[in-house]
Amino acid sequence: MLALAGLLVVGNLGYGAWRLAGADAGTVEGIRLRIVQPAIDQSEKWTPEARRAALATYLDLSDSRRSPEDLGILGATHLVWPETALPFFLTESPEALSAIADALPPGTTLITGAPRVDGSGGERRYFNSVYAVDDGGRIVAAYDKAHLVPFGEYLPFAPLMERIGLRQIVQSVGGFSEGPGRGVVSLPGTPPFGVLICYEIIFPDAAIDRARRPDWIVNVTNDGWFGHTSGPYQHLAEARLRAIEEGLPVVRAANTGVSAIIDAHGRITASVGLGETGVVDGGLPVALPPTVYARHGRLLLGGLLFTTFTLAAVFRARSRRAVDNG
Repeated sequence: MLALAGLLVVGNLGYGAWRLAGADAGTVEGIRLRIVQPAIDQSEKWTPEARRAALATYLDLSDSRRSPEDLGILGATHLVWPETALPFFLTESPEALSAIADALPPGTTLITGAPRVDGSGGERRYFNSVYAVDDGGRIVAAYDKAHLVPFGEYLPFAPLMERIGLRQIVQSVGGFSEGPGRGVVSLPGTPPFGVLICYEIIFPDAAIDRARRPDWIVNVTNDGWFGHTSGPYQHLAEARLRAIEEGLPVVRAANTGVSAIIDAHGRITASVGLGETGVVDGGLPVALPPTVYARHGRLLLGGLLFTTFTLAAVFRARSRRAVDNG
């Protein structure tokens, strides 16, 4: 049994090394990414002063230049900001949309996190969302987070919990509401992409709309909650795992570390580290054909578990017979 397990491990390592040795690191023609990481302290992010300054901070960083050859925002076709980069309701801030339109070069799209409010139906509901904004300052697409963090974004059994003095971490009236889940954002001149907000990246089944497979995944997050711990690195590892599972590149924008461009083999091609302020520039890595996992998903996992338990039962039965006959 141990020999078989060792053989499987060695086989997996060998196959992985062989795949990576011949892996193509090409990028999608005509797409240039700029990811912005401001490293805003978590204790300051939601203060009234920080809310007013947030947009200016992001716009300044978006056009920062690290060398005379750096084109800044002019070199980007897609600008990506983190989860709740704008800590206010973008749909109710025409002046913010106007400032974004003034800053974006022709043909550049901004993908940013911001809360969303929906007043339809007579009740205001709040969402943790991602918007796509075009160079005219128009919101052209939106995604609402579906997997909410218990006690962080909503309070389970709220009436009971509030009665004993518990509150959710991010305060909003009634907490955040769940979005509809997996979807694909399709924009002119942009390869279709899926969106995962914060820890949605840890759920394999949340990553992809199987009916409409995207060409890449945008993951926005705010890992400032973790501080300087192993948390941000574990979160990054999960993003790399999703890329490997699906054969899709992941573009990850974090308020503070680790922002990165991850290719379809799970390799980091460019990044900004934990606690650092800066930008990540690079092309969009090409997607791979659907992997075995992408095609069969949980069926594959179920087959592996069935095989494992079957082999374990067989070996156990043989061991018992050997003892009985000994």
